[in-house]
Amino acid sequence: MTKTGTLEILKLAIMLEKRGYVFYQKVAQDAKDSAVKSFFGSMAQEELGHIKVLAAQFKEYNENGIFKSGLFNEDEEIRLTMSILDSGIEEKIAAASFEAAAISASIAMEQRSIDVYSRQAEEADDLEEKKLYAWLSAWERNHLNMLMEIDRALLDQAWSDNSFWPF
Repeated sequence: MTKTGTLEILKLAIMLEKRGYVFYQKVAQDAKDSAVKSFFGSMAQEELGHIKVLAAQFKEYNENGIFKSGLFNEDEEIRLTMSILDSGIEEKIAAASFEAAAISASIAMEQRSIDVYSRQAEEADDLEEKKLYAWLSAWERNHLNMLMEIDRALLDQAWSDNSFWPF
């Protein structure tokens, strides 16, 4: 890929993360429940961390034409774990609420990020670039899995609350 093409992918990645950060910050700010605020606030902080890594890689690649190692820890444990679901966060979000709509929108955002990062990890020739996008893809996949689990619980809750079950 050309230097310009690589920089354009990095710009897209930074923009995806910035949009996620702003979105999650807004949802956290508007959420009524403290656990919901904390969940979306944590998501925002993770996106902010990704922005910092991507911005540093953009600078390095723009100036030197390489992806620098050591800007992120690929072995770092993903902080947002399924334990969030154990806290019953889905019970604190009403199925037809703003937060539930935010969960749905978040699923689409995370999926788009995964698509971009996975594709770039496959297409990249540079080993450090591959590592970067594989790392980002893993983080976003974890986010997606959590969000989908919450969304499934909200759907079940809505069906149960509204007696939609045919049996």
